[in-house]
Amino acid sequence: MPWYRGGPLLAYLENVELSTDRNLIDFRFPVQYVMRPNLNFRGFAGTITSGVVRQGDEIMVLPSGRRTRIKSIVTFEGERKEAFAPMSVVLTTETEVDISRGDILCHPNNQPNVDSEFDAMVVWMHETPLEANRSYLLKCAKQTIPVTIDQVRYRFDINQLNRELSPELEMNGIGRVGFVAHRPMAFDIYRRNRHTGSFILIDPVSNATMAAGMILEQRPASSREGVRGNEGSRSKHITWESSLVSPEERRGLMGHPAQTLWLTGLSGSGKSTIARALEARLISMGRKAFILDGDNIRHGLNRDLSFTPGDRKENIRRIAEVAALMNDAGLVVITAFISPYREDRAIARGIINSRPHDPSRFVEVHVDTPIDVCETRDPKGLYEKARKGEIPHFTGVSAPYEAPEQAELTLPTVGLSVEACVDKLVAYLENSARS
Repeated sequence: MPWYRGGPLLAYLENVELSTDRNLIDFRFPVQYVMRPNLNFRGFAGTITSGVVRQGDEIMVLPSGRRTRIKSIVTFEGERKEAFAPMSVVLTTETEVDISRGDILCHPNNQPNVDSEFDAMVVWMHETPLEANRSYLLKCAKQTIPVTIDQVRYRFDINQLNRELSPELEMNGIGRVGFVAHRPMAFDIYRRNRHTGSFILIDPVSNATMAAGMILEQRPASSREGVRGNEGSRSKHITWESSLVSPEERRGLMGHPAQTLWLTGLSGSGKSTIARALEARLISMGRKAFILDGDNIRHGLNRDLSFTPGDRKENIRRIAEVAALMNDAGLVVITAFISPYREDRAIARGIINSRPHDPSRFVEVHVDTPIDVCETRDPKGLYEKARKGEIPHFTGVSAPYEAPEQAELTLPTVGLSVEACVDKLVAYLENSARS
């Protein structure tokens, strides 16, 4: 190459400055595993992908938004006062909050984005072309989230070094793609944090890796105009209209605060029975209350959803949005849903508590009943059918139930009658109204 006047490439590579390769500013800790070897220890294992964390630091859990402080930092060599990227550690917290695999811990004043819409540069690696409106699983850090391809914005021609409009990406193609996640996810822009800004796409049927990508930005403002908050609405040119009636005026009219009592438990645990009895008790006390029951909701609003993990998430999201609107109207909402996944309940909590005037309306109630007792209470014979394989994705048999780790109220129904459970719920509401 007579035109080249520089030094040897190998010498350059051996001496290139790498000091900026490690990000020690933005603390990010994707939770890989929840460790609970005994009742006295609960830690969160993972690798610090960036930043520094110290004992006593206040942290935020995303996407739920809950806060706590670091109690200890445990490593193979013992406890440390601080840790930094890329160390593998176990973090414990001063208070028990609901933290699950895939959650990201960060400092409250330095958070990643939490959104449902973003653009990314994608390298397509499968012989089946990428097309708009197809759904895939996106794995970013320890999160695995269903996403839909909204649009292929352009394809990059590596031979001519220019952009081309194209409705798809073929194998080895590179292009900018718009994504819509089925629920909010935490992420950084790739140029700021490559660990929480990169991802792979997985085919949900074959589990084949379809593509790799780098997140460029949240959805451009021009395509998000009028969207309220980070709920990921795909509607454009809409605004959130505030009522002329203040929340205080509505509470005065109703005579009680608006809350959502979210009853969660196995099928047959007694959720619906307790919910109906509670509604009747509250109405007799002059409270305005209404039940959102799982079976009733699936007869209408959610009749298009199955019981796969993805559809269960969407089921809970829709219910939470309805409950939040009913709370806005001043009602006490009682929900009776299995809602088996902690992550889904955390999202519901975030939706219902999203109103700035009342950020604590969500009350998680664990209807705690052993599965063998639930099976004896099963009038429809659902457990028997599930164990025969006739009902797929049945919670407690062929699908997991993740019990709440820090519910506001737990009702052990084996030792409590329905009336006693209702008494405890009413007492909780009365105490909340006075506080």
